[in-house]
Amino acid sequence: MIEPDFEKGKGLVPAVVQDYETNEVLMLAYMNRESWHKTLETGKAHYWSRSRDSLWLKGEQSGNFQIVREIRIDCDEDTVLLKVDQIGGAACHTGHRSCFYRRMVDGDFVVVGKKVFNPEEVYR
Repeated sequence: MIEPDFEKGKGLVPAVVQDYETNEVLMLAYMNRESWHKTLETGKAHYWSRSRDSLWLKGEQSGNFQIVREIRIDCDEDTVLLKVDQIGGAACHTGHRSCFYRRMVDGDFVVVGKKVFNPEEVYR
């Protein structure tokens, strides 16, 4: 089986995450070999948290899990695309559905996405 080339990125590969139904880009995260295998084993998206320097099951605190429906790999085998069912409606820790909730308008970024939950209530 083809596996992502973790050596190119010094142990990490970017993982682009899209909604399975709408193709909306929800987030970008990083995977190492351990998170890759956990994702394959469980069917739930696991990533490597660079800020915590640890394995991270998406939704472990918020309940907003990502159920993996499809996995793709790019031509260089150094980037992964996960198409997921986003449980709870939000992928972003800020409470927005997508981490890409701001758009540049007239030289500045404006919020275009709606919050699905209040992060102060979820991450106590």
